[in-house]
Amino acid sequence: MHRQIIRQGVIAGILGATAVAIWFLGMDILYSHALATPTALGRGVFRIFGPLRGESALTYVVTYTIFHYVAFIAAGLLVSVIVHWAQTHPPVLAGALMLFVAFEIGFYAISRALEESPMLGALGWTQVAVGNLIAAVVMGVYMWRAHPELAGELNYALAGKE
Repeated sequence: MHRQIIRQGVIAGILGATAVAIWFLGMDILYSHALATPTALGRGVFRIFGPLRGESALTYVVTYTIFHYVAFIAAGLLVSVIVHWAQTHPPVLAGALMLFVAFEIGFYAISRALEESPMLGALGWTQVAVGNLIAAVVMGVYMWRAHPELAGELNYALAGKE
């Protein structure tokens, strides 16, 4: 059971991270600045740890890509744990759904607030929001297909039967 939780969480995280990476690569190519987004975000990650020391764009891209995948795998693992927990405790899904909505609203608000920060550069909050939505859909579809019983569990949880 634990291996299945870890496996599904890692797969969901990789799918979500890849979906976002493809979205931003497409946006970067559309605006004629391939890899501009991971470069800017990688620079932001480096700024968290202190002043920049003239690292190369490749260093920023690689650093951010590692950070990006680790973060999404962590999120995927959390989703997998919740989905598996819901098999024995369906009301968990109602709480998880509320937490997800609150997280998304907070994420969009923070993205909007940081839109013009030096850390993110000119990365638009709408692009971040769409990327986040794409990742959520991709990860959700994967988990939904891996667990067809989720529909019944979610209906049970939202009906407030427990």
